[in-house]
Amino acid sequence: QVQLVESGGGLVQPGGSLRLSCAASGSIFSIYAMDWYRQAPGQRDLVAIITSGSSTNYADSVKGRFTVSRDNAKNTVYLQMNSLNAEDTAVYYCYVRGRLTTGRDFTSWGQGTQVTVSS
Repeated sequence: QVQLVESGGGLVQPGGSLRLSCAASGSIFSIYAMDWYRQAPGQRDLVAIITSGSSTNYADSVKGRFTVSRDNAKNTVYLQMNSLNAEDTAVYYCYVRGRLTTGRDFTSWGQGTQVTVSS
């Protein structure tokens, strides 16, 4: 019922930048929050959150380097990542919570996009 399509990952040198996008489509009435997670070998960790009111929160490890934003008209969330280092290497996932046109709440994960920071 809700599809998420991520883009923007790739290989970047240390100190470089990437911008990830995640577009949601389907029977969406509203979106409460859009999150970014990342998973290196091991657990999936929260990176950033942006709410419907555009309040944001970040993991300590990315504060000052990453910026999350959203375009409500496009149901799209972005993650601008600057000053990347090897520890940022991971698969990045978007996670969206909202309400369907049927009135039911939904949650949905993106397919993941690989970010590799290496010289």
